[in-house]
Amino acid sequence: MPNSEPRLPPLRDVIAKHGLNARKSLGQHFLFDLNLTGRIVRTASQFLPPPTGNLTLGTVIEIGPGPGGLTRALLSAGTGNLIAIEKDHRCVAALAELAEAYPDRLDVRETDAIALDAAHIGAAPRRIIANLPYNISTPLLLRWLADVARDPSAFSGFVLMFQSEVADRLTARPRSKAYGRLSVITQWLCHVQPLFEVPARAFTPPPKVDSTVVGLRPRPMPLAAADMPTLERVTAAAFGQRRKMLRQSLKSLGADTGALLTATGVPETARAEELEVEEFCALARALAERTVD
Repeated sequence: MPNSEPRLPPLRDVIAKHGLNARKSLGQHFLFDLNLTGRIVRTASQFLPPPTGNLTLGTVIEIGPGPGGLTRALLSAGTGNLIAIEKDHRCVAALAELAEAYPDRLDVRETDAIALDAAHIGAAPRRIIANLPYNISTPLLLRWLADVARDPSAFSGFVLMFQSEVADRLTARPRSKAYGRLSVITQWLCHVQPLFEVPARAFTPPPKVDSTVVGLRPRPMPLAAADMPTLERVTAAAFGQRRKMLRQSLKSLGADTGALLTATGVPETARAEELEVEEFCALARALAERTVD
């Protein structure tokens, strides 16, 4: 950690100066509580295994920093190379002032995170620590998971804030209401752990739901062999009609459903929510083999 910290204006003053009223269209909900942003950073350092948890090494990527509350906490904790991805040009101006206060440690990029190839920016170990914009949190995560599927070393870890409903889906187990496509894909590639909850009142403006900070550590190898696009097809078909038995719901795959289920030992009468991640992977492998044939 640096020996001395620059004197920074209060976040509320920064917001007033740059006219940073939160925009619903951008999914913006700002965090002003420095104790909370500091807790996110400390938790990230503890959750991520050595040397990944040492934020002075490699690269930390923050998505949607807004006026820079979490950005300040990351820099104050000694983050050596922080790349902040911000779409809102109003916030970029505010973050530029923060970059001046921390020379050569904060790289602010005005771009859309959805279009960003985050797996190839900065040096390894590469982690993403962010309070994600609610309206793009799931598409972003799926984009990064696709990178992990291609290369497990693309990211060393993620500490991300989601709506609690989404966090429940990430960590859900079979035979639970929240278990679904996102649960399967995420757990196939990562160890997932809810870290702590954040009440809606902590944000400005407060969202209608509470949030949860979630940690994800990519597995050295996926939980079971499978091709991600095929696995996504299988889970989409199965959970698209989750109340139906698999012998019915998997018909949309255009393959012999009975043969798929027989080949994998999955009962025809089972429903999507009953299957373990490994069983979905087995179905994906069986489907891929029949597609090649």
